[in-house]
Amino acid sequence: MIVRFFLWSLAGVGAFSAVLQSPAVPTYRPQVIHVYPHDREAFTQGLEYRDGFLFEGTGLKGHSTVRKEELESGRVLQKIDIADQYFGEGITVFQKSIVELTWQSHTGLVYDKSSFGLLKSFSYSGEGWGLANDGQRIYMSDGTAQIRVLDPETLTEQRRITVHERNKQFDSLNELEWVRGEIFANVWQTDQILRISPRDGAVTGVIDLSGLLSREEREAGADVLNGIAYDSAGDRLFVTGKLWPKLFEIKLIPKV
Repeated sequence: MIVRFFLWSLAGVGAFSAVLQSPAVPTYRPQVIHVYPHDREAFTQGLEYRDGFLFEGTGLKGHSTVRKEELESGRVLQKIDIADQYFGEGITVFQKSIVELTWQSHTGLVYDKSSFGLLKSFSYSGEGWGLANDGQRIYMSDGTAQIRVLDPETLTEQRRITVHERNKQFDSLNELEWVRGEIFANVWQTDQILRISPRDGAVTGVIDLSGLLSREEREAGADVLNGIAYDSAGDRLFVTGKLWPKLFEIKLIPKV
């Protein structure tokens, strides 16, 4: 997602600490199951777990990459550098391909999952932020309250979902992940993830991840939360952030 402010401001955390406050929507906190290393130089834009490996897209012009990583060590096993004119954004792994967005270039890129060779490009209007898929459709965020639904073969837009709770809409939707029939969406510049119904865009829950990193880690250069990956076979949920030194496996616990 975009960089309007490169480093996270600790003073601003409180201003974004309550994206959604509604008694009708449950809130969850994380129980940390395991902590894995994460490349503190990676400006994380997209994250997915497939076939026992992490796939990560990173951003910043001249530094954008797509990577395949070993979960336990954080070691980069395979990497492609994106052309300097592109600011890499979200990725999703669909069948034998990796689909990537770019921020303001109106251009998506499709790579072979095995070789990382570029297969094709595609165009879209507006900005590109996050991607996810459910095995049949690809979901795309663009920084607004809408999630676009794309045909996975043509990558053309089929419809849009407006994310809302009652009469309130929620924009700045960023990194996406498909988790147990729901869309999880990181809200940019916050420590919160929304759980969203793909049917009508209704918010079904809020995950509050504040406090995962220490103040010292934040002050050492870690930026905002941005990175959600789900291991469907092992029912494991992973989260990280831009320039974070750690990746967390978490379990969601209802907040009392």
